[in-house]
Amino acid sequence: MKSNKANIYHVFTRLFGNTNTTNKPWGTKEENGVGKFNDFTDLALEEIKKLGITHIWYTGVPHHGIIGDFPEIGVESDDPDIIKGRAGSPYAVRDYYQVNPDLAVDVTKRMEEYEALIARTHNHRMKVIMDIVPNHISRHYVGKNNPEGVEDFGVDDDNTVEFDRNNNFYYIPGEAFQVPDPRNNYRPLGGEKHALSDGKFDEFPAKWTGNGSRLAKPDFDDWYETVKINYGVRPDGSKDFDELPEDSKNWDWKRHFEFWQNKDVPDSWKKYRDIALFWLGKKVDGFRFDMAEMVPVEFWSYLNSHIKNRNPDAFLVAEVYNPGLYRDFIFKGKMDYLYDKVELYDTLKHIMYGYGSTDDLPLIFERQKDIAHHMLHFLENHDEQRIASPEFALNPWKALPAMVVSATVSTSPTMIYFGQEVGEPAAEKAGFGDPSRTSIFDYIGVPQHQKWMNGGKFDGGQLTDNEKALRNYYSEILNFTLDNEALSGEYADLHSFNRIQNQAYGSKQYAFARWSENQKLIIVTNFDEHHWVNTKLQLSPFVFEAWNLEIGEREISEVMFGKKKTTLCVFESFVEIDLELGPWESAVFEVK
Repeated sequence: MKSNKANIYHVFTRLFGNTNTTNKPWGTKEENGVGKFNDFTDLALEEIKKLGITHIWYTGVPHHGIIGDFPEIGVESDDPDIIKGRAGSPYAVRDYYQVNPDLAVDVTKRMEEYEALIARTHNHRMKVIMDIVPNHISRHYVGKNNPEGVEDFGVDDDNTVEFDRNNNFYYIPGEAFQVPDPRNNYRPLGGEKHALSDGKFDEFPAKWTGNGSRLAKPDFDDWYETVKINYGVRPDGSKDFDELPEDSKNWDWKRHFEFWQNKDVPDSWKKYRDIALFWLGKKVDGFRFDMAEMVPVEFWSYLNSHIKNRNPDAFLVAEVYNPGLYRDFIFKGKMDYLYDKVELYDTLKHIMYGYGSTDDLPLIFERQKDIAHHMLHFLENHDEQRIASPEFALNPWKALPAMVVSATVSTSPTMIYFGQEVGEPAAEKAGFGDPSRTSIFDYIGVPQHQKWMNGGKFDGGQLTDNEKALRNYYSEILNFTLDNEALSGEYADLHSFNRIQNQAYGSKQYAFARWSENQKLIIVTNFDEHHWVNTKLQLSPFVFEAWNLEIGEREISEVMFGKKKTTLCVFESFVEIDLELGPWESAVFEVK
């Protein structure tokens, strides 16, 4: 009995294969090491697949700003004054038609090495996702690898005006860009001398900064290493392009594609369409779109319908943090999935901290009933604190009830971040990156992940028994979601009913039912760190009626971890099961 679930392994490509353990703050790649495409060996990929993974999101693939020269390919170092860290932000893309040279063993064949990684991933029956960053690009964008007929960003812009619908950038006419004043004693490269590090960067006229700052001298907390892309939205917020009709939310992607045929769209739309189609031509299976809500929804209708026209099965994930925009981006923008950060992730994080309540969960799932399938669930990603960091949960086992809930509560995909499954705490002081988040800006090692890599054996040989057990627990959860068809079926809350009916069931527990025609599951979790749960859990009247169980008593088994059995009693008007859960314990009971 298979489900239709997807499980994503989000991996920071530059860090995955790095076995160097030096971890010097602001260390060079020679000092601290750097991972390569080729580190994703057949053995590594098969072990990732066995974890229960269907898709790998390779982060940091496009060529972005980096400190260091690559004379073999005619690429000069970026300016440290507009680079965060030494290795650079993967979200300050410098050339969309080439890959990060740091990731190649032979930089002259870097694209071939990435294409080989795509093919290896497919050979292990997983699909490939990569980033497209539509809202902004590197302040030092140099398109040296453009396909024939593709003009670089800004080449045809009229930079004497702040806005023109076909300009790729917004300008600050008559003013030169100024590097922001540093804060908290920050110095590029940690103070190391560099020929380009002089507090200046030549850009005239200045462009708007990636996060929308209209200052020629942005603030240090602005995304000063990037410039904002102009999609035809005027500085006053009005739109200089055709808008979608209200009923477009009911259209399929084919109707959206037809809508944009023969319409005059801003030049930036075409540039990003061509970028996406280029990577589809490299056999990439989908994209994760950075900060999608900062780009108009009409553009997403245009881009995603063109992507689906090329590959109807393309897997499209977007970073959107405003719940009020979710439905527009799903139904009008034709996104497959959106980050469920602001509602589910933040709520689960509060519960893990110890001051949140599971009473908030049914409200979220009720609000999202019509879009539940489209909400990507996660407990870690490159922007969030590591669960095991002292600043968050400290103990990685504390997150496992939340992992069970997020992975099994709906038909939506589940994502984990590499190292999460072995309790990575991200404690290193890497340079620009802060402890508690594995740095995306620096050359650094990922110690817990390195223990699992075990020098390229990918067998967990350096992990403790407790760490191996943690990874096995994740594997049990993820594989269970793939192998049980009830998780592609119906959902019903059991929590609210039991909170009213049962004083022994509290705000640290969560229970719900999932079922299909052939399978019925009761899923229960205990978020309490110290206390056992001993009670009789009841099915809600809705589930009681839907399941139509025969009156009587029967034994039922726990099927995710296979550790226990209990008794289910069916009476004329209600159903209850004997429930005993330890601290942080979860169970999935199958009713036959």
